[in-house]
Amino acid sequence: MSLSMHAASVPVFSKYSKNMLAWLDKAEAHAKARKFDVDNFVGMRLAPDMLPFARQIQIASDAAKGAVARLAGDEPPKWADDEKTFGELRARIQKTIDYVESIPAHRLEGSDKRDIVMPAGPDRTLRMTGEAFLESFSIPNFFFHVTMAYALLRHGGVELGKGDYLGGL
Repeated sequence: MSLSMHAASVPVFSKYSKNMLAWLDKAEAHAKARKFDVDNFVGMRLAPDMLPFARQIQIASDAAKGAVARLAGDEPPKWADDEKTFGELRARIQKTIDYVESIPAHRLEGSDKRDIVMPAGPDRTLRMTGEAFLESFSIPNFFFHVTMAYALLRHGGVELGKGDYLGGL
């Protein structure tokens, strides 16, 4: 039996989003123990031209909800990217989990062969099969931004390790 598009997407996006919530818990404990405002992490960057921590979370969220919505044949929900606090980022991640988990497996059946068309900037459109979209764009894009969020917290001194990244196996 082959792996379904639902099994290859929803549990992955959900699990690693839940892992990010656990990282936020550790970051809050770290900030409290060292007596600084956890929201200092929100604007953190590793390089001047890098998107800040909050934007990494927002894009990871967009990648997850956008992938599942498009594979289901829906327009992705549009959420304002206006989170400025850890509490707001936590709510964004939870909203992402709730959304991706709300899409039943039958909605993604056949999406591997379906054409996915999505905007990629003001004058560019991406077209690919659902399988290529998931494997070559959505999952790598999601993990790029999840990894950047992880790296920023590590850089900020939060004690996270590979087990935190992978979560329970």
